[in-house]
Amino acid sequence: MRRLCLVRHGPTHAKTMVGWSDLPADLSDHAAIARLAEHLPADALVISSDLSRAVATADAIQGARMRLPHDPDLREMNFGDWELQRFDEVEDQETYRAFWETPGDVKPPNGESWHELEARVGKAVDAALAAHPDKDLIVVAHFGAILTQLQRSEKLTAYEAFSHRIDNLSVTEIDITKSGWHTMTINHTP
Repeated sequence: MRRLCLVRHGPTHAKTMVGWSDLPADLSDHAAIARLAEHLPADALVISSDLSRAVATADAIQGARMRLPHDPDLREMNFGDWELQRFDEVEDQETYRAFWETPGDVKPPNGESWHELEARVGKAVDAALAAHPDKDLIVVAHFGAILTQLQRSEKLTAYEAFSHRIDNLSVTEIDITKSGWHTMTINHTP
């Protein structure tokens, strides 16, 4: 059995859609970070998205764990023209509602769809797991990226996956066995 620990980066405090914008994380809650680092498997490998909020969070919890290179395929959803807009600022509300209510192939202008995000993140996770077959893996990533792997483990629709809450500095843990992926915890805050 192997553990896949999906950690959401520290908060940005942005009140807009933040995808590929490189906003920093607020890592001032040292007690929460210490609890998170202690909770995670001591001998796991750490990998993160290449966005600074994920990199800095991975740095904060790494400790003596071995670090893998940052992977841009672990980034958050690319919101395209909606990036850094509040939900009520999006002009095309029909497409915006379809994006959230029927996630799949609908995408923001110049952005990516849920299926594209799912494929991108799945490829990155699979590559990291395949490259290190005997190690647990801590992936420091983003809300959408984590939901894609929860969707995969739980065999959910994209809409069902969206119903889950993934808080900053939380862990979603999946055990990987010969019989498949088994979700152990969702959105656990140590």
